[in-house]
This record gives sequence, structure tokens and C-alpha cells, in this order.
Amino acid sequence: NKNAFKALIAAEYSGVKIELVKNFEMGVSNKTPDFLKMNPLGKIPVLETPDGAVFESNAIARYVTRTKPDNPLHGSSLIEYAQIEQWIDFASFEIDINLGRWLYPRLGYVIYIAQAEELAISALKRSLGALNTHLATTTFLVGDSVTLADIVTVCNLYYGFAWILTKSFTSEFPHVERYFWTLVNQPNFLKVIGEVKQTESVPSVPKKPVHPKPKEAKKEVKKEAVKAKEVVAVEEEEEAPKPKPKNPLDLLPPSPMILDEWKRLYSNTKTNFREVAIKGFWDMYDPEGYSLWFCDYKYNDENMVSFVTLNKVGGFLQRMDLARKYAFGKMLVIGSEPPFKVKGLWLFRGKEIPQFVIDECYDMELYEWTRVDISDEAQKERVSAMIEDQEPFEGEALLDAKCFK
Repeated sequence: NKNAFKALIAAEYSGVKIELVKNFEMGVSNKTPDFLKMNPLGKIPVLETPDGAVFESNAIARYVTRTKPDNPLHGSSLIEYAQIEQWIDFASFEIDINLGRWLYPRLGYVIYIAQAEELAISALKRSLGALNTHLATTTFLVGDSVTLADIVTVCNLYYGFAWILTKSFTSEFPHVERYFWTLVNQPNFLKVIGEVKQTESVPSVPKKPVHPKPKEAKKEVKKEAVKAKEVVAVEEEEEAPKPKPKNPLDLLPPSPMILDEWKRLYSNTKTNFREVAIKGFWDMYDPEGYSLWFCDYKYNDENMVSFVTLNKVGGFLQRMDLARKYAFGKMLVIGSEPPFKVKGLWLFRGKEIPQFVIDECYDMELYEWTRVDISDEAQKERVSAMIEDQEPFEGEALLDAKCFK
């Protein structure tokens, strides 16, 4: 639990011994009268001290650090102390909250609302951008060593990196990346958190909440207890994990076009783009193993605010992360004034748009999809222009061009 990590890491730096409660069962132990006396909301973590209980993770971490006089985790001056408190609040209200608003609906804890997710992603990017700017000239948030601000911030970022912030997302914030990996690999962090691995994909939107509120079942307890021994073997068999089915695209005949080779060529070509990358694309393209598609946003008349339109496209690309192994895409936001037009080009493995993409990415239905006819030179040239970010595009300025690779 990243909230418990805060106090445990602070304890490692402060030389404080914290004993973990044994046999704690979430949903049971935290509902007892004794626990509710410590935290009336029944939430964890809670710290029991000789002088009383403390709840809320930041408060617990502060208490732990202040048990050591002149603890450097609180800084060496009044201004450093204030700045540490500043970043703790920032990590809580700008990073943690927006990460939760993006992650928890996708884990099924709350209802998923697409518009709310877009707002959360936009707010999170703004916050990480501010953090990235600050970290461009410093290793730690305050001063020249780890403080409580770093501990709280890294713990709040931990769920993001582990669950939803893919490399393609965090690469926009290189100083945040460097900061996070530097801190989580410090001995006192490693001892508590263990090895951290960055997620490779964004969790899919659940068809329905995966954590529904449990129904009242008090009258069934005894009956179920009697049957438990009889059905345990059956239940274990039913609950055994089934082999993960292969993606149908992995079963297609091999293609001479290697998608990763094209992505590398695209990324590494800095000059003579037409002569090198575009020519290379058409030399590689395999119409038997891949298909090209134009997409046009259906509701361009709604695109009246530039940053909202850009966030809309950014959210679409985030949700397409499940197809990264099988797709390449370019999304253009067109126009120098509203309403802005959104048009895209997508390369998919197979001769059709993959069904799992249609099923899992709700944005697909917001676009008109048209298969590219490569025998038509005009369409072929349009493909080249979109890959190249040609400007003007179809007579209009480009507000932005985003690549999915």
C-alpha cells in the first residue's frame, strides 16, 4: 500500500522501528469497534502510538519523522520546511488525486466516465509538467538530499508507474522519470517497496465494475460454512487461472513488414524525411499483412477550444495503448482557429481493424473509418503527407501532430 510506504520509508531514514500488525484482514479488522475508535472512517493506514492513534498517511509520515530531533527529512531551515510542506500538498492534491481519477475507474472501483478521464489526464499532465520543470535543475525537490517531500511524492507516483503510466506517457516528462527511478532505487526505498517495474499498458475499461458493493449475506453464512468442505475441490478447480488466449493477430501468417523496423526508421530519420522514411515505408509496406485506414472525427464542430481538442486526441492515443504491438498511427489537429479538425492515419496488422481494438477503445466509434486504396495515387500521397506532418495539410495549418508508435 503506497500510503503505508510513506511512513515505512520515513522510518528507515529516521531510524524508527515500526511494527506491522499481524493477521490484519481488510474488510474485517478495520470494521471492529476498537479500530473505528482509532479511525472512524475505517481506513488504513493507522499508526498506534503510546499517546494515541494517528490516521491519514501524510500525518503518520510526519509523526514518524518528528520522533527524531532535527531530522533532515524536514529540511534545515524554515523556508525549506515550508517548501517540503508545499510539495507534500502538491503531491497529494495535484498528482495523487488525478492519478486516482484516471486509474480507479479502469480498475472498476468507481464508474468509468470518459469525459472525467480526459479531464483527469489533462490535469495530471499539467501537474507532471510543472514537476518536470522544477526537477530540470535539481535532483531532489528541496535541498540536496532526500526529504519527506520526496518520500510522499515518489510513493504517490508509484501507483502511477506500476499501473497506468506507460513509458510512452512518462517520456514526455524526462526529469520526472529520472527523479522517480533515482529515488525508488535508493536502499531505504528498495527495502520497503521492492523492485518497481513500469506498466507496459493502460488497464482496459471494465465492462462493469469489478469490485461491486457486496450484498448482505448474513443469513447464508452458516449454510455456506457447512458446504465449504464439500465444494472446496470444485472451487479450486474452477478458480484455477486459465491460459491466456493468444491474440488472433499473432496467429496470422508471417509478414515481410516488421512493424518495429518501421517505427525505428520513423523515429531515427531526422533529415531527408521524404527520401528516407517515406520511401522506406512504401518499400516495407505489405498489403497482405497490414492495412491502412484514414479516420475523421465525426464531431469537429465541437472542437472550439484548442487544449481540449488536443487532450481529446491525447486521451484517444492513451486508450489505444492496448494495440501498440500491432499498430502505428498519426493524428493531426488541423486549423489555426476553431473549430479544429481532427484527422488520422492508422496502420493495423491484418486486413481489417482489429476487433479487440473496436471492442475495448470506445473512441473508435467517434471517428469515420475509411480503408486506404493504395492503387489511388492521391490517397497514397495523402498517407505520405500525414506521416510526414506536411504543412499546410490540405490547405490548412497544423495545430499539432501526434504519433502513436
